Amino acid sequence: MKNHKLFFSFLLVFLGALNPVSASATAYGGTVIDASTKKPIEGAFVTLGNTVVRSDSNGKFQIDGSGDRLGIRAYGHSRLEVAASILTNGTPILLDSFIPKAIYLSFFGIGNKQLRESALSLIRDTELNAMVIDIKGDRGKIAFKSAIPLAAEVGAQEIITIKDINSLVRNLHAKGIYTIARIVVFKDDALALERPDLAVKTAGGAIWKDREGLAWTNPFSKTVWDYNIDLAVEAARAGFDEIQFDYVRFPDTTGLVYPVPNTEKNRVDAISGFFSEARKKLIPYNVFLSADIFGYVLWNTNDTYIGQKLENLAADLDYISPMLYPSGFKFGLPGYSNPVHNPGQIVYLSLEKAIKRTGLSAIRFRPWLQAFRDYAFDRTPFQEEAIRAQIDAAGNFGSDGWMLWNPRNIYTKNGLRAKR
Repeated sequence: MKNHKLFFSFLLVFLGALNPVSASATAYGGTVIDASTKKPIEGAFVTLGNTVVRSDSNGKFQIDGSGDRLGIRAYGHSRLEVAASILTNGTPILLDSFIPKAIYLSFFGIGNKQLRESALSLIRDTELNAMVIDIKGDRGKIAFKSAIPLAAEVGAQEIITIKDINSLVRNLHAKGIYTIARIVVFKDDALALERPDLAVKTAGGAIWKDREGLAWTNPFSKTVWDYNIDLAVEAARAGFDEIQFDYVRFPDTTGLVYPVPNTEKNRVDAISGFFSEARKKLIPYNVFLSADIFGYVLWNTNDTYIGQKLENLAADLDYISPMLYPSGFKFGLPGYSNPVHNPGQIVYLSLEKAIKRTGLSAIRFRPWLQAFRDYAFDRTPFQEEAIRAQIDAAGNFGSDGWMLWNPRNIYTKNGLRAKR
């Protein structure tokens, strides 16, 4: 009998060594409350290590996991990290409501003192409160010193425009600025040219290039997925509030060659698979996840031949960011043959179409708005009236704010309200 007891004692210790996480896991429970209304927040994300749960209709949650800090976030609110110990005395977790109103700075824009200071000045003086920053730009270059070996191997680190990414994020947060890290995914000239095995090819076997002369990587490649997701993890560790993926799509060109048949199902599965994998890897960082999509994706019931199908995007994204530039609707919309003359209607009707199709709350959408001269119709400048019409349309719809896009990174107070 004594030997049996010794055996079972040894077995318990052995099993505990095999599974140290479960052995040290702790159960926590609490309530998530809106700081201003004092009402419970349903569906808040509560993260402990690699475990995530959602709060119920009363704002309550139960979570088991290892670690001593919990990450909390909810749609339309700021994210928060708290010590797990505060839950032992029943203290509710208060989340501040927050609606981002952002401008964009490119790979070079964030490194240009004049453009950066101009953007910060606008944020200080107007309703703006957020910034979208290129972490990996349209040519595949990475703006900060990454620890990912492949980044150095393919020449993505030849130019560094963010000298200290941790310091940058800290300084922006100190000014009350919500930070969004934009990562261009499959459009990646640097990676595709240095690793032809990862590039999209023509039927003749050559590396395909788009209208800008830039090569793209294969959306089916797990190596490409991991490269971009690892970069997102680095941005999350640096403290960015949100990771925003762009060009998560197939090229809008026919006749290209992929390792599997280029069917709608395969395209949609590839794009959805990427987002699902990104979500899993980003769980420990309590970071919001969003993606930019074509404006016509809100209207087309297929995948627009690029893998972006609206109904499939919501599963792993916190926010869907359609590019609702009126100039981008070159084929018009029902009742609007020249969208640039009706910018507010284009934004509102597109967002309305999206919630009718998906059943999602309006807060799950944050559109890109046009702050640049029209290029598709009559070269109309987008100034105060046109910019304000788009902003008001997004506000009336109830979206999670909006983002202004100008590829030259030149913005003015036109259309923006003064800081209250």
